[in-house]
Amino acid sequence: MKFVTFINQAGKTRAGWIKGEGIVDLNLASEGKLPASMIELLNQSESSLSIVEHLNHEVSPTYALDEVQLIAPLPRPNSFRDFVGFEQHLKNAKRFFNEPIPKEWYEVPVFYFSNPFTMKGPDQPVKRPAGCVRLDYELELACIIGKEGSDIKAEEAFNHIFGFTILNDWTARDLQAQELKVGLGMAKGKDFATSIGPYIVTKDELEPYRIGDKYDLEMTARRNGKVMCQGNYKDVYYSFAQMIERASANVTLYPGDILASGTVGFGTVLEVGPDIHGWLKPGDEVEFEITGLGKLRNRVV
Repeated sequence: MKFVTFINQAGKTRAGWIKGEGIVDLNLASEGKLPASMIELLNQSESSLSIVEHLNHEVSPTYALDEVQLIAPLPRPNSFRDFVGFEQHLKNAKRFFNEPIPKEWYEVPVFYFSNPFTMKGPDQPVKRPAGCVRLDYELELACIIGKEGSDIKAEEAFNHIFGFTILNDWTARDLQAQELKVGLGMAKGKDFATSIGPYIVTKDELEPYRIGDKYDLEMTARRNGKVMCQGNYKDVYYSFAQMIERASANVTLYPGDILASGTVGFGTVLEVGPDIHGWLKPGDEVEFEITGLGKLRNRVV
């Protein structure tokens, strides 16, 4: 199923799922049995999914898609961890800065925490940060945690995933470069915006594409309609199962946490050549497409 968060005609933020060319309002369709927000649904996902599946056969869409505004399917995640899962991306980035890949990257999957309160949804504008002239996109896949757990083993991790979504890890390269020199990681170069959507696809829908603990999913980035990158998630070095094991070590993951795959190889302007294509500027439209997950589009302002 494909779950969304939307603003209805009365200006209320609601959660629902896609059915045909419309959206079913979770709370209205269930007559109050299901919550009105995505985070509440995730907190009771194991009991709620069976209700949703039953209702899906009985109810009609509450709204047509063009009657509502889709926003980030999970507007306020509990936390957001972004990994560096693709070796090719890291090779490309390190080459740009004339640096080798540290041997530690091959020992453990590494992540940083980003801002969970600046999530953007499909077709929502993304403002270029003040002082930034080197704005970049980053093409990623993300998983949404649907079951609480700590010290989760990789072989059990799949049970803790609710679903997947497309993620754009916007980056202000000039701000990032300045702060990385201090050695405390990325902050202001990242926390102004992250786009996710257009929906959260439950893991069962991606089962036909599954290869072991990975997925055969084409990943495409377009800028103003021009294809900038075509990759595949199956090339990832660290799977979500490995990332969940790492992220949950000594701490608890909760429903509504987001873990991102890191950028697919060549999934940034940095990698395909800012001297050739130029950094992102106001007016540019960035569209990501991943097999089974739809298209996520945003315009820079």
